[in-house]
Amino acid sequence: MLQFVLFLVAIVIIIIITLFVVKLRKTTQEEWEKFKQKQERETALLKSVTDVDRGDWAERKTVLTLLNLGLKPTAIFHDLYVKVGEGRYSQIDLVVATKVGVLVFEIKDYSGWIFGKGSQSYWTQVLAYGEEKHRFYNPIKQNQKHISVLRDRLLKYAEVPFYSIVVFYGNCLLKDVSEIPPATYILYASELSSYLSKLLEEKPIAYYKDKIGVVQVLKQAVLNGARDDVRQKHIENISKRHL
Repeated sequence: MLQFVLFLVAIVIIIIITLFVVKLRKTTQEEWEKFKQKQERETALLKSVTDVDRGDWAERKTVLTLLNLGLKPTAIFHDLYVKVGEGRYSQIDLVVATKVGVLVFEIKDYSGWIFGKGSQSYWTQVLAYGEEKHRFYNPIKQNQKHISVLRDRLLKYAEVPFYSIVVFYGNCLLKDVSEIPPATYILYASELSSYLSKLLEEKPIAYYKDKIGVVQVLKQAVLNGARDDVRQKHIENISKRHL
C-alpha cells in the first residue's frame, strides 16, 4: 500500500513538473516573440529616418525617442555634415525642424561624475572615486559652433529660434554643471521626452520663410554624411587640429 501511495505521489510530482516546464517554455517563447516584434517595429521606425548602423547607439536611441513623441520622420535629420569651406565640414549628431524652431542635439555617452561650466573650454569626467580624470571639449560650446554653422547655411531660408540640447547617456552624474546659456538644455536621456514635450508646448510658434529651403539644406547635409570621402576628410581635418 505504501509503495502504491509513493508511486501516485511520484506521478503527481512528474505531472506538476511537466506542466511547469511547458508553461515556462510557453512564457519564454511568448516573451521572445514580443521582444522580436518590438525590435522589428523599432527597426522599421528607425529606418524611416536613418540607417540602423549609422552613428552610435545613443544617437539612434534619440531618434526613436523623437519618433515615439510623434515628431514626423521628415522633420528629423541624423548625422549631418554641413559644409563650412573647401573640403571642410561640421558634423552634427541630430537636427529637428519643429514648429517652435530648430533643435540641435549634441549627444554624449559617459559614465562617472561630470563637472563643467558653460564658459569653460573643457569639462571633466571623474571615474574611480576621483582616481581617474579625463577632459573633454565643452559640449555647450561644441553645439554653439554647430548652431552658428547652421544659422549661416539657413540664413536666407529661416528666421527661427535655435535650441541647443545636450543629452547625456550612460551611467553618469552631472555633479556640478552650471552657467548654462539661454536656449540651452543639459539633460539626461531619461528626461528627454518630458523636456521636449514641454519645450514644444510652451515655446511660441516659429516662422519659417522657406520650409522647403530649410529641408533641402538639412537633407544635403545628411547626404554628405553618407559619402565615404567626406567622412574620411572630416576625420583627417580633426586629426590635424589635434596634432
